[in-house]
Amino acid sequence: MSKGICVIAIGGNAILSEQNQGTINEQIANIRLACEKMVELIQQGYRLLITHGNGPQVGQTLLRHKLSSEVVCEGTLDTCGAETQGLLGYLIQQGLHNELSKANLKQNVVSVITQVLVDKADQAFANPTKPIGPFYTQEEAQRIARQCGKRIVEDSGRGYRLVVPSPKPIDIIEKSTISALLESGAVVIAAGGGGIPVICEDNRLTGVEAVVDKDLASGVLADLIRADYMLLLTGVEQVSINFKQSNEQKLDLLSIAQAEQYLREGQFPEGSMAPKIRAAVEFVKQGGKKTIITTLPNICLALQGKTGTSVVV
Repeated sequence: MSKGICVIAIGGNAILSEQNQGTINEQIANIRLACEKMVELIQQGYRLLITHGNGPQVGQTLLRHKLSSEVVCEGTLDTCGAETQGLLGYLIQQGLHNELSKANLKQNVVSVITQVLVDKADQAFANPTKPIGPFYTQEEAQRIARQCGKRIVEDSGRGYRLVVPSPKPIDIIEKSTISALLESGAVVIAAGGGGIPVICEDNRLTGVEAVVDKDLASGVLADLIRADYMLLLTGVEQVSINFKQSNEQKLDLLSIAQAEQYLREGQFPEGSMAPKIRAAVEFVKQGGKKTIITTLPNICLALQGKTGTSVVV
């Protein structure tokens, strides 16, 4: 019997970490570990919709464009997102196929290049805040800013990076296709990297230079397809308040009211945990049974209530 639809949001850093050199073989190896865990959930009766980040991969793509800019034209940010959606969709699709075959399971796996609707009037376009791409020295950053008119800021003591808008996701253009594929019994990979941000004018879609938060887009998609559970995977097994302080407290369970209170108190940093908590809260508000925040190796135990942080009504 089906235990319901579970949306699993895998971070781009889980596929390509800072410790990796960036090779395809490294990414395949990391994806294989993720697929092993996801097949366990399929065996337990869950129907899966997989979303994923693409930050490191987009960074690599932008760097390739920069290094080859005197030979070929550079791509736009939306097309870079499409490139990495295709790449990672292929790798995850193939990895799942292989692990399902190993488990003697016959199930279709399909990737959907996904567009996410945003509002062209979103204030994020007037105030870009999302760091992306390669790191620059201060001298390089000043030169690029002068030449290209782009905003570049210092990022956490690691160098200077381009910042772009990060508008809120409103709708998923391919939602009906994704729902139909899930209903057919397929495992679906969608909304990679938060989806390709598009605006709609006169019934015409146009890509925009922006990055949609992967967890927020996953939450919108989870709501639209009426998922039962959402797993937001991160680098810590459980969410904490007073993180890395002497009074740090790990949280097994978070109600919507508690989560919103901790957000107001600034317990969750904007650059890491805050978007996950907001996505978790919104999904549960819209009728999801619960959101669980944990690490990739713990997804099976987390759905059994044995670890992770569950966000509930």
